Amino acid sequence: MLALVRLRRGVVGESRRVCHLIPVPAGPVPDRLMALCGESICPGDAEVLDGLRGMPCHVCLVRSAPPGQGLLANAG
Repeated sequence: MLALVRLRRGVVGESRRVCHLIPVPAGPVPDRLMALCGESICPGDAEVLDGLRGMPCHVCLVRSAPPGQGLLANAG
């Protein structure tokens, strides 16, 4: 399962407040979470969203697609 999170205001500049996809840990929440794009996020620095708010992280979106279903799979 994936959670959609965005860094809180003041943690980063407004232009870096993109929506990241993070695998939900099965056990206790660790000190750092790793987004699909590789960004390390402290749970207290982010808010969990119930839908897209603002700009999505493009790398997280691409890495969340099933194999063969990438953004360019049907282009041509």
